[in-house]
Parts: sequence; C-alpha cells; structure tokens
Amino acid sequence: MFENLTSRRALPSLNALRAFEAMARTGRATLAAEELAVTHSAVSRQVKALEESLGVRLFTGPKHRLELTEAGRDLLPALTEAFDSIAAAALRVRGAEGEDLHVAVNASVSVKWLIPRLAAFGEARPRVRLHLAELPSHATSHRGAHAVVRILGSSHLSEPGVTRFMDNHIGPVMVPALAAEPLRATRLAAQTHPQGWAIWAALAGVELGPAPVRPFAHLHFAMDAALAGLGAAILPWPLVAEDVLAGRLAAPLGFRKAESAFALLRSPGALPKAVDQFADWLVEEGAKTPPAPTAP
Repeated sequence: MFENLTSRRALPSLNALRAFEAMARTGRATLAAEELAVTHSAVSRQVKALEESLGVRLFTGPKHRLELTEAGRDLLPALTEAFDSIAAAALRVRGAEGEDLHVAVNASVSVKWLIPRLAAFGEARPRVRLHLAELPSHATSHRGAHAVVRILGSSHLSEPGVTRFMDNHIGPVMVPALAAEPLRATRLAAQTHPQGWAIWAALAGVELGPAPVRPFAHLHFAMDAALAGLGAAILPWPLVAEDVLAGRLAAPLGFRKAESAFALLRSPGALPKAVDQFADWLVEEGAKTPPAPTAP
C-alpha cells in the first residue's frame, strides 16, 4: 500500500529542484553553482534530470542566453517560496538561543565600506552576532541570509522590506598625477558594473572620446588599480570618500548623483529585531558620509 502511494505522489529529486530554482532565480548556472557550492556541470545535469523527470522543457534558447519556458515560469515561484520558508525556519531555529544575523553583501561594498565599520557595529549592538556571506553581483536575494546589502537600482528602492541607508554618487577617480587630463587616462572598468562609464557620461553630459580600457572583475579591484596609478575608474563616492579626502585619489570632475542607492533588503521570514537593529545602524553610518564633491 505504501509503495503504491509513494509511486503516485513521488516528488522529483530535491537536489534537482534546488538546482533548477537557483539557476532560474539567479539567471545563470554559474551563479547557481556558487550558491549551492557545486560545479557548473552538476547544476546543468540536475536541471536536465528534472526536465526528464517532469517530461517538460524548463529552459529554452542557446546556452549563453537561456530563458524560462512557460512550465519553468509556472514552477519557479512555488519552489522559491518553499525553499525560502525552509531556510527561514532553519534560521529561526538556529538563532533561537541568540541573535545571529546572516547578511549577504556585494563584495565591493563589503570590502571597501562595511567591514572597516564592523567594529563600530559590534560596540553599538554587542548582542547581535553578524555573519557575512558574499552576494553575487546581480543578485537581490541569498538563500539562508536574513538580509542582503547592495547598491540597488531606483526601481527597487520603494519595495517592501527595503531600507535605503545611503545615496549613491559616482564619478571618475585617479591618482593626482593623472588629474590634469582625466578623460585621457586608461579607463578602469569593473565587469560587475560594465556600464559605469556610460552612466556617468550621461549624467555629466560628457561625450567620451577614445581611450584604452582595462577590465577588472570587481569595483574594489578597479579602485585598487586606480590607487596604483593604472588609470581612472568610475566609483561610488562612499567607497572612495576617505581616499579622496586624504589626497590619495583625485576627483577633478566631481561626482554626480546616480539613480541608485545603498540599501538593505530583508528576506522573507527574517528575524525582525536583529535585522531592524542592523538596518538602523546602517542608516546611522550612512548619515556620517561627507557630502560628495560636485562637478567644477
């Protein structure tokens, strides 16, 4: 009897469901692999196995530009809600004896802004044990995190659960020796924000002429390259404020307010007290940021 019931109501492999959900949510098999701590090929195999189990295609299109089919779009929301509920329940149980707070942060924001301030957070909120994880560059959620911190586009800033804690101004920075001709310097471009120079040029009303371009994986890599004198980089004011004010970097063209901001996004079922304390502290720290230099 039990065997018959099981066969009629058998679930697909949970590993396959997790692989599909992560790949569909993040938009890339590589990002799903990072989140699940498996290989890219393992994610692809699990998704293919799920398609065979269900008898439907879940993705369509070429490998480098996959899109969800109607069946995939129908399956994704239910799986995301289910896995988020499981993750939230696990976090609640894990934090039942204390105030553990798990936060995923974009690498550059973490390295160049948040981590240098964590001692202050520990002093201000000593009961909260903060655990950081890296947030993929384009992700707005992270399984197992109570919240994520990232630079967020204006279209998301008014969504429920979002706390905007610092405005974003962007501008070209370089060592003082290159400041005389800032637009002729090699352009240091972050692959996580490849449109940075174009966005700044549009905000500034500047037409960019030809110049060498040197790519880097992250904003903080481009920032370190600028500090090393390798060229000019378009960077957010909060990340470079200390270096500009100290004279290590120059900003001869000033900064322009971008249509984005530094923000915290709460995850479904997040611990309200610890997350709210962290959000309040971020607002306090963001308010300490000195005004960005304007264009001359």
